[in-house]
Formats: sequence, structure tokens, C-alpha cells
Amino acid sequence: MVIDTGLDGQVVLVTGAGAGIGAAIARAFAAQGARVAVHHLPAQGAPPPGARWEHTTPPAEAVRELVAELGGAVAVAADLAAPDAAGRLFDQVEERLGPVGVLVNNAAHCESPDTLDALTAESLARHHRVNSIAPALLTAELARRARGRGGTAPCVVNVSTDAARAFAGQIGYGTSKAALEAFTRAAALDLAASGIRVNAVAPGPVQTGWIGADRIDEVRAIVPLGRVGEPEDVADAVVFLASRQARWITGQILQVAGGHAL
Repeated sequence: MVIDTGLDGQVVLVTGAGAGIGAAIARAFAAQGARVAVHHLPAQGAPPPGARWEHTTPPAEAVRELVAELGGAVAVAADLAAPDAAGRLFDQVEERLGPVGVLVNNAAHCESPDTLDALTAESLARHHRVNSIAPALLTAELARRARGRGGTAPCVVNVSTDAARAFAGQIGYGTSKAALEAFTRAAALDLAASGIRVNAVAPGPVQTGWIGADRIDEVRAIVPLGRVGEPEDVADAVVFLASRQARWITGQILQVAGGHAL
């Protein structure tokens, strides 16, 4: 039997979709017939001190190639750290594709060093603005627009980390993702009456370029299923949570980590 995910023709907004896990998520939804809005950080000056690739601008050519590959997709730019980003981002997507049916909060900010000794108010604020505050504001914007429109309720999938419970050495990043998981559960309860589902995936070690060849064996050794994750592993789980097959699932954090968090 062929499974119909119910995603054909849906408008899907994926934040941080220019590369890595976000690009894989965009591809996975496009394969289901969805119309994808590929969000990326706009061109800007120098990134914050110590910022890694997660909060830097992906090459413009890479974004163009991804959009062309997906067919029917559009690229939308916004700095999610800006307080008014949510409304402006939704305006862009609705103008070009129509109302959003699935919101995937994948964009992330990560700095190095991110230890307790290196912690500052500014670095902590940068992490939380992108990793927990922006997803909350985007979800609230989605809910407001959906209530005013009526029809089929949209859904939200957040992307956390399986180390959110205690991420030593990544204080700002880990605590912001823990806040995102708490928000996922609270929003699921608040929005249940509107039929809006809110879930999250929590990836383990996924190869997006940060695991050097010299560390592959080390990472494999701490993953019970014996391999490093691929972006597609996470993307498939996100598609499931957005699909009609997950229609009675909300407020859940799905570990996609090969048993790593166990």
C-alpha cells in the first residue's frame, strides 16, 4: 500500500533551509509534492564573534541551486534575531506561495566557545533569540493567521538536539534548545483547541560537515546503532510528524539519534 502523507500541495516554510539538515528537510517535503519556502539568513556584515556556520549566510548560489532543484520552491530571507522577523517572513511566503500549512523551525545559532567560562549576556541572548524566541514568535504568527483564515489547521515541527537535557560545553546552545522543547509542549497544549499540532525532533550526532574524518570512529562508538546520522534521517522524521499519519500526535519530542541519548 502506498502511504499518502497528505502533504501534496501544502505550503511548507523551513527556516535555516539553505544547507545541512534544513536543505534535507526541504528536499523531503518537495518529494511529497509540497511547495517549499526555503528560508535563509540575508547577506550581512560580519557574523557575531565566534559564530559557526549555523548563523552565517549560506552561499547565494547554493540557495539558488536548491530552489531550482526543488521545483516550485521559493527563497525567502530574514534575520530571525530581529523582533519583527516573524510577520515579515510570513508575508513573503504568503505573497508568493499562499498560507503556510507546515512550519519547520530548523534555523539555529551556535557559537564557539560556548562554555560557562566564556558565557556572556550577549552570547546567551544571541542563542536564545534565534533558537527559542524566534520559533515561539513564528509559531504564534502561524496560529494567528490560521485562526483568522479558518480551514485545515497547520502544524509545527521544531528541531532541537538530543543533548538539550544537559549539553556540557554548549551552555547557550543547549539551554536555548531546552527552552525550545519546553515551548513545544506548552504550545501544543495552548493550540490543541485550534487543532494545531506542535512537535519536535531531537537529532543526535549528524554529519553536516562538523565531524572530521579523524572523529568519525569516535562518534560511531557512542551511537548504539553504530553510525553517524545523516541529514536525511532527521528530514524523514520531520516529514512524518507533519504528515496525516501523525494526526493524533502533539507535544512530543522525537529522538532521532540512533539511540545516542539512551
